[in-house]
Amino acid sequence: MGKQSAGSSQTSVLHPKGSFEWTNVLGVRVSAVNLKSATGFIQNAIEDGRKEYVCVRDAHGIVRCQDDPELRSIHNRAFLVTPDGMPLVWALKRAGHAESDRVYGPDLMLSVFDAGRSKGLRHFLYGATAETLEQLQARLLAKFPQARIVGSYAPPFRKLSMQEETDIADRLNRSGADIIWVGLSSPKQELWMARMRDSLEASMLIGVGAAFDFHAGLKRQAPRFIQRSGFEWAFRLLCEPRRLWRRYALVVPTFISLTAFQRLGLRKFPIEDAVFGSSAPKAAAAKV
Repeated sequence: MGKQSAGSSQTSVLHPKGSFEWTNVLGVRVSAVNLKSATGFIQNAIEDGRKEYVCVRDAHGIVRCQDDPELRSIHNRAFLVTPDGMPLVWALKRAGHAESDRVYGPDLMLSVFDAGRSKGLRHFLYGATAETLEQLQARLLAKFPQARIVGSYAPPFRKLSMQEETDIADRLNRSGADIIWVGLSSPKQELWMARMRDSLEASMLIGVGAAFDFHAGLKRQAPRFIQRSGFEWAFRLLCEPRRLWRRYALVVPTFISLTAFQRLGLRKFPIEDAVFGSSAPKAAAAKV
């Protein structure tokens, strides 16, 4: 069911886990979705009783996947890899997905909370600090009074022992959550979701990173016009120059150059079979 978009070096084929399509961006399967369709796919998966995880991905994460085959595999086993950054949206549109649009982590969180009210979806907040979680929960309930937040937990800022992970899994399972929102830094949250997926009963794990801080009112989001411009990285750099300058000094030129190589056919970025174990079905490699 694959198709080759005219003038594009990227392949658009049916995702092995559902009815949505995806595009190969530097060897990562980026889902051809927008905010409405991503929300719908998540809801449908929960109703079907599936156990999945969602990666909300930007150019920085795509670049990190280049030198980390495990992280790349985690993304390619995900139920959705949503286009969090405009460069990924543009890649999808070049591949023929005109309806694709940005699925920004904070927006996805609000959209799923809103859509889940009528269905009584149960949410658990995992990550950040206890103070952040308290403010986050208060603000979410103020915005969505009918939302069911069944628990929250701020894990320690260190590697967890096997016993701690077992105890946390028990706590999360006892909550009866349908969705566990994971607010850790990337790639920590993606590694956690993949590692914990088989131990958790919640249908959906969704890694939304800084969305916890944004919705708790602790960090300022870029104005919408800057988000749509593709220069949100510059806004974030101005806000946190000491922490982010090294990241963007590497990410921006690397992403631009590698995507140019891919579009011109100068370098191949195959979608490899999922590795490191997963219950997900394997897809045939898409050589791009």
